[in-house]
Amino acid sequence: MSQPGAERKSLPILPLLGIAALAAVIALGFAYTAGWLSPSRLTPQKLVGVLAPPGGPALGHRRNHAKGICFTGTFNANGAGSELSTAQVFTTGQYPVVGRFNLAGSDPHMPDAMAQVRGLGIRITTPNGQEWRSAMIDAPFFAAPTPTAFFQFVSAAGSKDPNAMKQYIAAHPEILNFIGWVKTHPRTESWTETRFNGLNSFLFVDASGTKHAVRWSLVPSAAPVALSADELAKRGPDFLQDDIKQRVASGPQHWELVVQLANPGDPTSDPTKAWPEDRRTVDVGTLTVNQIEEEADGPCRDINYDPSVLPAGITTSDDGFPAARSAAYRVSYDRRMAEEKQYPHTASGSASGGQQ
Repeated sequence: MSQPGAERKSLPILPLLGIAALAAVIALGFAYTAGWLSPSRLTPQKLVGVLAPPGGPALGHRRNHAKGICFTGTFNANGAGSELSTAQVFTTGQYPVVGRFNLAGSDPHMPDAMAQVRGLGIRITTPNGQEWRSAMIDAPFFAAPTPTAFFQFVSAAGSKDPNAMKQYIAAHPEILNFIGWVKTHPRTESWTETRFNGLNSFLFVDASGTKHAVRWSLVPSAAPVALSADELAKRGPDFLQDDIKQRVASGPQHWELVVQLANPGDPTSDPTKAWPEDRRTVDVGTLTVNQIEEEADGPCRDINYDPSVLPAGITTSDDGFPAARSAAYRVSYDRRMAEEKQYPHTASGSASGGQQ
């Protein structure tokens, strides 16, 4: 028979064993997430790492879409979106926006004329404390059908093996559509003339609980003026930033937020496949840009434009990119925050904490 004192001392062992087992499970989960148990598995770290140029990343900057400029403005909801989603952002009213015009690429000093893809990130906040974040580009469809394929594409593009890209194209012929767009699409003279597209599919949930598969675009009010290759080559290295400063200084600039609804059977998991133009669209409101600010110490500098930050009434679909982008953006964000001292601040600014 055990002594009373011995029994009292042995009781904590069971909860301790439970805690140890729980810790082991959590550690195992983190190990799997980090890819430690499966080296060939795509991880956020690998996805961010493949974006780095040969000389390494620009410290303190986003790992992609590194060059950009901040803006503040409003989203004026017209109420039409409330038919599709219960999100407060679609209730008639005006909501503050902090956004960022940007260029795809890892070089924060890249001449604007060299940019193959232009981007726009927005964060809309509502009185109920929720946010809607979105990162869009001007391409009408994406380069790769899955995050793994995207990783393979970027790896092939940066490979010294002359056959790497040929092998990727053979396995993923859809990339030819994106390459064709990059080579032939007209470059406008201004971000204000650019249409920005959210290429990933999301679900809007209405008051009855019905889910609507959607994609969205910001359609400019300004008429597009295309630049020829010769005209583009003559522009200054920061012509897009110079232009947006001048235009917004002369008056607010506007884009209509247009939501496209999928028909049954339309692909929702593959952003390389655009939906037919005859699909129903709903104009849900107007984005107005009121002020431009330099990114150094500007209001957008420390915002992670994570596309999985969604208000109630909007959720993800079977498209795997939002989750992959969210994880990669977090890695990029953490790294650039750790490199804060390397980030160039304005003389009067102070340090603080993608696109990413």
